[in-house]
Amino acid sequence: MARLAVRFLPAFHPSPQMTRVGATGNSTTTSLDPQRAGLEGERVTDVKLELRGITKKFGSFTANDHIDVVVESGQVHSLLGENGAGKSTLMNVLFGLYEATEGTILIDDKPVTFNGPGDAMAAGIGMVHQHFMLVPVFTVAENVALGNEDTGAGGVLHLEKTRTRIREISDRYGFGVDPDAIVEDLPVGVQQRVEIIKALVRNARVLILDEPTAVLTPQETDELLNIIGQLRDSGTAVVFISHKLREVKAISDVITVIRRGKVVGKAEPSATAAELATLMVGRSVSLTLDKDAPKLGEETFTVNNLSVLAPSGQLLLDSVSFGISQGEILAVAGVQGNGQTELTEAIMGLVDHASGSIRLDGKELLGRSVKNIINSGVGFVPEDRSTDGVIGTFTVTENLVLNQYDRAPFARGLNMRPAVMLKNALAKITEFDVRTQGPESMAGTLSGGNQQKVVMARELSRPLKLFIASQPTRGVDVGSIEFLHRRIVAERDAGTPVLIVSTELDEVADLADRIAVLYKGKLVGIVPGDTPRDVLGLMMAGASNEEAESTSGNEGKE
Repeated sequence: MARLAVRFLPAFHPSPQMTRVGATGNSTTTSLDPQRAGLEGERVTDVKLELRGITKKFGSFTANDHIDVVVESGQVHSLLGENGAGKSTLMNVLFGLYEATEGTILIDDKPVTFNGPGDAMAAGIGMVHQHFMLVPVFTVAENVALGNEDTGAGGVLHLEKTRTRIREISDRYGFGVDPDAIVEDLPVGVQQRVEIIKALVRNARVLILDEPTAVLTPQETDELLNIIGQLRDSGTAVVFISHKLREVKAISDVITVIRRGKVVGKAEPSATAAELATLMVGRSVSLTLDKDAPKLGEETFTVNNLSVLAPSGQLLLDSVSFGISQGEILAVAGVQGNGQTELTEAIMGLVDHASGSIRLDGKELLGRSVKNIINSGVGFVPEDRSTDGVIGTFTVTENLVLNQYDRAPFARGLNMRPAVMLKNALAKITEFDVRTQGPESMAGTLSGGNQQKVVMARELSRPLKLFIASQPTRGVDVGSIEFLHRRIVAERDAGTPVLIVSTELDEVADLADRIAVLYKGKLVGIVPGDTPRDVLGLMMAGASNEEAESTSGNEGKE
C-alpha cells in the first residue's frame, strides 16, 4: 500500500471588496462594503434565503439533484444526511465555491448569482467550514481582518476597529476570545469561535456551519449549541449541516433530510432518532449495538512507554503504555490531533522516530517493516482511506488482496491466481454491500463510504492476532455502520484484541469494553466502556480520570 503524508495549509477567502453580487431579472446588481457594515456594527436585517431546484453535476455524477430549501431569519435549519449525501456540496454552491449546474439562489425573493465566496459574504452569507480556514501564526484580529484589511497611508494595517468589533461580539455571545491571541495557541473550540466571529464581523445574516462538532469535545459541543441558540434568538438564520442525530434534534427548528443528492423529506425536531435514521438511509435500522460482556483471555498485545518524535523534535506521543487482552475492545477517545494518528502509525511501523516497546504474542513489533507487521497477523484500517487504505487506480478485486496478493490462496509460487482473486471479490462485495458497478471497477470511482467498506472487508477477511481500526465507519451510511460494528464485535468475540480509534463518542460508547483517552500525546486515563460522556469530555480536555469524575459529580449537584 502506498504511504503518503498530506498536510493541508489554510485557504484564503477572496476579498469581498474584489467581487460583487450579480442579481438577475429586474433586480439591480447590489454591493456591500463588508468592512463598513461589519466593523461599524450596523444592524443585521431579517433575511429569507431560498435554494430553488439546485443541481450540481461533476461529469456524469449528480451530487445535488433539484434541491429546494428555504431558510428564514431566527431559525436553525438543519441539513441532515450521511457523509456523501451532498450536504456540503450544496452549501459550497450557496457560498460561491461551486457553480450550480441548474437552479436559482434567491435572497429576499430576488435571484442572485455568486461568482465566488466574496459575493456570498457581501450578500450577508457566512460559512464556517469543517476544516478551519485560519492562519495559525496570525492573531485572532489578523485572521478576522484577512481579506478585508483596513490600511492607512503607506499601507499600514490598522486593526483597532477589528479588535473592538471582536470584543463586542465576544462579549455579546460569551465567546471569551482575546483579539490579540495567536490562533495556534487556542483550543480547537475557541478557534471555531474565531471562525464564527469572522462571519459576524462581516454582518452575516445567514451563517452556514458545516459539520461544526467534528473536532469538539462533548462540553465544547454543548457550548457551541448554546451559541447557535443565541445567534438564532438574535435573528440570524443558521444552516446546520450534520449527520449526528443527537445534535440535530437538540438545536433544530426545521430538519431537511438529504439522501444521495436529493431531498427525501422534512422532519420535526420531535421526531425520534430512529425515524430520522430511516429517512437518512431509506430503511429501518437499529441504532443500538447489542453485545455480550467480553470473555477476556490473555493480554497478548502491550504497548510500553511508547513515544513518537516529529522530525522537528516535537514530542507527538509521550510515554504511552497500555495492554489489550484477547476478546477485548479498547477504544481510544480524544479530539483529533492529540496523538491518535501517531499511536496507530507507530504500531504499524509507519513512523521513523519511535521509542519504547510494542509487543504482540511476546514478539517485538517496533522496528519491523510494515509488511512484516501485517504478516504477523495485524489487520489495519487507516484513518485516511483514500491515501493509505486503497489505491484508486487499482480495481476493487486488486484492492481486496493488497496485503495478501503474494500469499495463498491468491498466489501459487510467483504466480498470482486471478480467478481466485475474482471469486474472493465477488463474495466480499456481496457480504459487505459494496456499491460498485463490478469487481473490475477502479476503487477511485467508489464513494468514500464504499472505499471504507473495501478496506474493512480486506482487513477482516483473514485470521488476525490484532485488529486496529482508525475511524472505522467514517463516511459509511447508518445501515452499514450497524453491520460493520457487528463485524468488529464478532472479531472481538473470536478472541482477537481490538484497538479502535474514533472521534465519534457514540461509536466509542457502543464498541468499547474500555476507553483510553489521549490529550496532547499523553494517556490521561483508561476507564470502563460505560463511563459517562461528560466525564470523557473533561478527560478529552486534559483532566485526569479522578478530576473528571469529581468535577462531573460536583456539577451534577449544583
